[in-house]
Amino acid sequence: MKRYQHYIDGAFVDPAGQEWFETVNPYTAKPWAEIARGTAADMERAVDAAHLALHKGEWAAYTASQRGALLRRIGDLIAENAEFLAEVEVRDNGKLMAEMLGQLRYLPNYYYYYGGLADKIEGSVMPLDKKGYFAYSEYEPLGVIGIITPWNSPLNLTTWKLAPALAAGNTVVIKPSEFTSASMLELVSLIEKAGAPPGLVNVVTGFGADVGPALTDSPKVAKIAFTGSDETGRKIYAAAAKTMKHVTMELGGKSPNIIFDDANLEDAVNGAISGIFAATGQTCIAGSRLLVQNSIHDEVVERLVKIAGTARMGDPSRMETQVGPVTTMPQYEKVLSYIDIAKGEGARLVTGGFPAKRSECGNGWFVEPTIFDDVTADMRIAQEEVFGPVLSILRFDDEEDAIEIANNTIYGLAAGVWTADIARAFRMSKGLRAGTVWINTYRAISYMVPFGGYKQSGIGRENGAEMIKEYLQTKSVWIDIGAAKSNPFVQR
Repeated sequence: MKRYQHYIDGAFVDPAGQEWFETVNPYTAKPWAEIARGTAADMERAVDAAHLALHKGEWAAYTASQRGALLRRIGDLIAENAEFLAEVEVRDNGKLMAEMLGQLRYLPNYYYYYGGLADKIEGSVMPLDKKGYFAYSEYEPLGVIGIITPWNSPLNLTTWKLAPALAAGNTVVIKPSEFTSASMLELVSLIEKAGAPPGLVNVVTGFGADVGPALTDSPKVAKIAFTGSDETGRKIYAAAAKTMKHVTMELGGKSPNIIFDDANLEDAVNGAISGIFAATGQTCIAGSRLLVQNSIHDEVVERLVKIAGTARMGDPSRMETQVGPVTTMPQYEKVLSYIDIAKGEGARLVTGGFPAKRSECGNGWFVEPTIFDDVTADMRIAQEEVFGPVLSILRFDDEEDAIEIANNTIYGLAAGVWTADIARAFRMSKGLRAGTVWINTYRAISYMVPFGGYKQSGIGRENGAEMIKEYLQTKSVWIDIGAAKSNPFVQR
C-alpha cells in the first residue's frame, strides 16, 4: 500500500511517533493506503514552520502580485492533474467520479479568482474631522491559519479556505479528516511543484484528539477555518476562544426543499432527488426535508419513489453510477440507526430503509435511497442531521405554513423553493432563515457567491470577493502633520 507522510516546512516527513493507520476504500471496505498518525509534536512543528514563514521566511517578502502568480500556478497544476486527483478522492471517500471529475476541473477557478484578488486588497485614506492629521487604513494578513476539513469533499472544502488565506498573505496548517487525507497530500505535492516557499502550506494528518488541541490551542495560530459537524464545531469554537482566535465555521444543515403546487413538477422532483441522493446525501446542504404542498403531495411522492427505485448504485469510479457508498463505517451505522429511529417515531417508510445488498455494491457501505412520508416537524428525523440518503417528506398548506416549518430547526444553511410565481419566490427567499436560497434549482455553488449559514449552521462566509476579508485585519495609521498642540491629559 502507498504510504503518505506529513508535509511540514516544505518537506514530506515521517510522524514523530513513527505510527501509521490505514485509510479504507468505502466501495471495497478494504484499506488501500497508510496515513501518518500525527502527534502534538508534529502539529507544533508545523505551526512553528508556518509562523516562521509568515514573519521571516521567503513568503514574508512576497509582493501581493507574487502571491497571485503562485495561486495561478497552483490552479494550472490542478487543472493538469484533475483526473488523477478525482481518482484519489473517489477511492478514498466513495464520491462519484461523475461529480468529482467535474468538481476537480472546476476547482482551479478558485485559485485563479483569489489569485486575481491578491493585489487588489486596498486600504483607504479617510477625510478627517480633526485638523492637522492624516489618517489611512491598510489590510494585513491575520497570521497562521488552521484549516480543519471533513471527509465528504476534502479538496473542495479545503480550497474554499486555502485560496483566500494565501491570497491575503497568511500561512496555513491543514488538518484533513483522518478518513480522507490522501487527496490533500497529493494536492500539497502540486503546491510544492508550483513553487510554494517552505512553511507556507503544511499538512498534518491523524486523529483529532491527537493533533487537534495543538492547533486550536496554539497562541501562534490566528484563526481556525473549519467545516464539519456542529458538535465538533462547538468544541473548536470553545478552544479557539481561549486565545481569542478568529473563526470561520460552516457546520451542519437540515435544509428544506419546498415544492409549491404551481411548480414544474418534473424539475422540482429532479431537484429533490439531487438535493438528497446526490453525493449519497453526504453534504451539509442536503435537502433532507422535502416540504410538499398538500394538493400535489401524492403525485410528488409517486414520482420520487419511481426515480429512487431506478437509481444505479455501485462502483463510484464508473461514470454511470448515480449513488455511491457511505464514506465511513461509523457514518454507515449512523444512517441505519436514524432509519430505525424514524420508523420508531411513526414516519411511514415508502421506499428503501435498509442496507443495499445488490451484487454491484460488493462489500461496500451502501444504503438504499430511503424516503419517509408523514413526517412531522417534531420528529428527530426532521430535526437532526442524518448525513445520508434519507429523505423526510413534510406536508404544508400555504406560504406561511411552509416558512414556519422550514425555519423550525437549529440550522439555517440552505433552502430550495420550487414555484412559477416570481413574487412568491421573493417572499419565500426573504422569509427563509438560510444563508443560501435556491429558486427552481438546487446545489448550485460558485467561487463568486458567498456561502455560509444562519443560526447553528455556522459563523462567517466562504467564497466571493468580500470573503477575503475573513483572512485580513485592518490597521489604522494616524500621522500628525501640524495639529495644534493641546492638553496632553486630554484625548486629541
